[in-house]
Amino acid sequence: MEDKREKQIHPFIDRRIEDYCNKHHSNCNEILSELERQTHLCFVKPHMVSGAWQGELLMMLCRILRPERILEIGTFSGYATTCFALATDDDCKIDTIEALEEYKPFLIRNFTKNNIIHKINLHFGQGLDVVKEFPDNTFDLIFLDAEKIHYPDYYPIVVNKLRQGGLLLADNILWYGKTALEYLSDKDTVAIRRFNDLVTEDERVENIIIPVRDGIMVARRR
Repeated sequence: MEDKREKQIHPFIDRRIEDYCNKHHSNCNEILSELERQTHLCFVKPHMVSGAWQGELLMMLCRILRPERILEIGTFSGYATTCFALATDDDCKIDTIEALEEYKPFLIRNFTKNNIIHKINLHFGQGLDVVKEFPDNTFDLIFLDAEKIHYPDYYPIVVNKLRQGGLLLADNILWYGKTALEYLSDKDTVAIRRFNDLVTEDERVENIIIPVRDGIMVARRR
């Protein structure tokens, strides 16, 4: 018998609502607009870029929190990195970790062109290995956007890297709506569900999921 159950909830936000939201946020910075265009020209999976709607949320949270130290796990084309750099004070330091060193020329070129290279420390390697090198209670904000299957492995490490009052942001938490379909059991979906449960059950943080694009978990260290 054919299984007619949904394979994902798509779109899990009505397209009309998403289009409306995309028309009603602050105008995207020219630097970010050009970077998104370059991402679509130069990368195989350009849909992985954060984009203007999510980017504006990241920038707003930065302006509210005013972080001095940021950790990003999963640099890709540097869009979110650039958002953080543009929305923070000049002495803010951003450590960003990317697994693929082949992205380095693109990243260095754009960070230099946009006059934010002095704020950014680029690290290449497996995120789970690199992140362990940072001391605990170091960061005001951490943005997790790495391989989804490893999210549950990252959580107990990164939560200890946050100072009190710091924010953990984790991307793709709704995973095309698949996390809400309990009968789906592919490895990434199961891992993200586990991550969401770990955060929610952890009394050290308070958390909420914001359904922007593919969902962002926001957790604040108590």
